[in-house]
Amino acid sequence: MLVVEKERYNMAIYEAKQELHVQILGFIRDDVVDEYIADLTATTKRVSKNMYTLVVDATYQAPVPRKVSANLGATMMTYGTLGFKEILIIMPVSKIAYVQIRNGLEPYNFPGKLYDTLAEFEARQR
Repeated sequence: MLVVEKERYNMAIYEAKQELHVQILGFIRDDVVDEYIADLTATTKRVSKNMYTLVVDATYQAPVPRKVSANLGATMMTYGTLGFKEILIIMPVSKIAYVQIRNGLEPYNFPGKLYDTLAEFEARQR
């Protein structure tokens, strides 16, 4: 069930799989971040987080500016504070965005699992 559909991101709840999916589309600019966080907060309140898996699909995420990439790891760690049973991130197809996320998470003990491709993520469900 699609809950939020915006130009730069979508959020959907899949009750049968007990998953909340967040899809990032392109580049989330600073002026969209507050709206994104508000939508994420409202959407997470609709599920039992301790029973649900959060899936962040960054397949189509665009590279971020250098000043933003410095904080990307800390931003991604925010997902770990939401209380979900499991956190799964599908990495971007953009090599630059992929490296930005990987490098951003390197200094942290990220509590989730990273999938290199959407196909790899989908294969885990079979």
